[in-house]
Amino acid sequence: MVKCHFHGIPAWRIALSSLTRIANDIPKSTISADLARGRKRLDSVWNGIIPGLVLVAMITAVAFSAHDVSGFALFSPMILAVVAGMIYSNMVGIPAHAKAGIAFSQKRLLRFAIVLLGFQLTLGQVVSIGGVGVGIVALTLGATFVFTITLGRLIGVDAKLAQLIAAGTSICGASAIVATNIVTDARDEDVTYAVASITLFGTVAMLGFPLLAPLLGLDQHGFGLWAGASIHEVAQVIGAGFQNGTQSGEIATVAKLTRVAMLAPMVIALGLMARRKSGDSSAARPPMPWFVAAFVAVAALNSLVAIPAEVKQAMVLATTAMLTMGLAAMGLQADISQLRSRGLRPLVLAFCAFLFIGGFSLMLVKLA
Repeated sequence: MVKCHFHGIPAWRIALSSLTRIANDIPKSTISADLARGRKRLDSVWNGIIPGLVLVAMITAVAFSAHDVSGFALFSPMILAVVAGMIYSNMVGIPAHAKAGIAFSQKRLLRFAIVLLGFQLTLGQVVSIGGVGVGIVALTLGATFVFTITLGRLIGVDAKLAQLIAAGTSICGASAIVATNIVTDARDEDVTYAVASITLFGTVAMLGFPLLAPLLGLDQHGFGLWAGASIHEVAQVIGAGFQNGTQSGEIATVAKLTRVAMLAPMVIALGLMARRKSGDSSAARPPMPWFVAAFVAVAALNSLVAIPAEVKQAMVLATTAMLTMGLAAMGLQADISQLRSRGLRPLVLAFCAFLFIGGFSLMLVKLA
């Protein structure tokens, strides 16, 4: 072993002495302040996110347990989680310290689960909806948006609230409402109302559409395309799609993410319209749906690389658990009382938009 010495003193001892001097030169107040900031950050995470995650995990556990009970096996844990969350929030209430964790589950966790869902798809499956499928999605989106705005004007709904309901119904639920509000600048009450109504009717679609599939004569491909083109939230589409079978769920996911990808151009168009009306030259920048790009990247990786079956199985379990948690959080956020705060006309508008997008997209699927 080679030993390094400097004037007879081992090199390691010189290095240790230097580190000791450096440490002694750091003011103890600085160390205490750094430790205090670190502890404050940990406390913030614990008090902000962990309680909500625990509540969401409890609702998720109830959903998985109920799925094993006779009579409830017909419904997936994801759907049961939404129902359990809505019952809990409207009967018991949500503690204030749990809201951050619930929001984290509904947004970050749910979108990460959607990205992982790409491991269950290949580009060959994406091509399966074809140009006709993309056309159905685009035409349904545009027609629903125009219908909702026009009907809102006719029945006397505030224009900004009508735009929020139109975006939430035609594109991707609460995410589209929040993004659209960047350019519409509606009141907080309008945003809350729109989110509540979209969640309500999207949940109705998620629970009811799978039961209608046999009556309407839709196979798994047709139902997946219909669900992806018409149901409001991404998570609701996933819940309804996979309720009718694996192929149906995959096609519904691809069709819905095609809708989500149209969020950015839609919000940009609304921003240009708002700027033209107000004469303001500064256009708002809409948020980009990053999880759509990540989902496509993961699906491409899954198409090009042979992933071991054990890894894929673990991914499926993790994805299902996180999707169920995201849906539980969505149910916890649904406040039925908010629907009464703005009167019945916006609720009627949301209901009519729900009927229109379901009927119009079904007509296109049947014609295709």
